Amino acid sequence: MPAVIVQDANPPEGIVIPAWVVDLASFRRWVESPDFPETGRFSFIHGNVWMDLSMEQLFVHNRLKLQISYVLERVVSTAATGYVFGDGARLHNTRADLSVEPDVMYVSFDALQNGRVALNEGAEEGFVSLDGAPDVLIEVVSDSSEHKDTVELRDAYFEAGIAEYWLVDARSGKAKFEILKRGSRGFSATRAQTGGWIKSGVFGRSFRITQLTDPIGNPLFSLEHRQ
Repeated sequence: MPAVIVQDANPPEGIVIPAWVVDLASFRRWVESPDFPETGRFSFIHGNVWMDLSMEQLFVHNRLKLQISYVLERVVSTAATGYVFGDGARLHNTRADLSVEPDVMYVSFDALQNGRVALNEGAEEGFVSLDGAPDVLIEVVSDSSEHKDTVELRDAYFEAGIAEYWLVDARSGKAKFEILKRGSRGFSATRAQTGGWIKSGVFGRSFRITQLTDPIGNPLFSLEHRQ
């Protein structure tokens, strides 16, 4: 029986993990069943179920990942190299014993054509999830997800064969941005260039996150890129 790791300090009642969810295969059946909860984020990582029912911070999490998705979608669409999937798209990876919903995913056409990633059809229509190793996975760190994002997923994403793992943490009021590149034994941080630019080997360009204040005083983040 897997452990259920609750990421909220005070989770609401009424969310129950079925007793028959004992491994990745059964967790996946639950995810694809009509009984799967409509709210919350549920992950399977290294034999354990992670449950996060906390509310997102609007400016240092929700709008930040929206900005990242928007900019990468423009980059990828212009180059016609693949797909950017936002929050809610589920990834399964048997090799890493993993089922998660990353904040942002980039999947190249090459990954789909060579079988590194597969699109999974839904029971009724369309595609509903992915299997395999996308090129880039991105997580925006929150209070409830810090350990999962920086420790558990860092290890699991490496095991899954991910080329780059981006970590963004804006909780302190200033965005900390890392592009972790794949090495022989794990991920290592790419050294920042002058001006805070960090080179992505996958996209073949450099990125940085800058911060301003909007007209009513809330943080305004921007993902910039250059060749």
